[in-house]
Amino acid sequence: MSRLTQVTNQDASPEAAELFGVIREKVGAAANVYRVLANQPAALKGLLSLNENLDEGDFDAATRDAIALAVAGANGCDYCASAHTAISKSLKVEAAEIEARLIGKSSEAKLQAILTFAVTVVKKRGFVSDDDLTLAREAGLDDAQIVETVANVVANIFTNYINHVAHTDIDFPVVLTKAA
Repeated sequence: MSRLTQVTNQDASPEAAELFGVIREKVGAAANVYRVLANQPAALKGLLSLNENLDEGDFDAATRDAIALAVAGANGCDYCASAHTAISKSLKVEAAEIEARLIGKSSEAKLQAILTFAVTVVKKRGFVSDDDLTLAREAGLDDAQIVETVANVVANIFTNYINHVAHTDIDFPVVLTKAA
């Protein structure tokens, strides 16, 4: 059971209700993580805005979702592992690849470089070394891709941490992380 209120449509403030409408238009329904964030509409709006802007980056939806899986696995966020497994399935990602991404692995070389760097950022709390950056560059990442990776990591840490604090009720088929 969630330790923070998962705001219902009926109990939503006018601003939260408006944001729920935006979410419904994009994905059909407001997931419980958004309902927790709706306790402070500015936080929900901030996350939605960050994700909307990241949608305009160079990474496609599958890459952003792969980062989300790797970050969820590194942080032991079962909610995000569950949500992003469902999203990956809808993007037609193979089950074995989804499982690999949860531990920061991929069969695709470029995506592997991105996930390795993303997990390094999480584990080192952003304090990556010169060697970490050199490895990322040698694997084919340029500065724009490094920045975009960090931005996606941050967006996912936000949801991981709110789910850790809230113990958000998982409203997707449950996937447990190895780190949990």
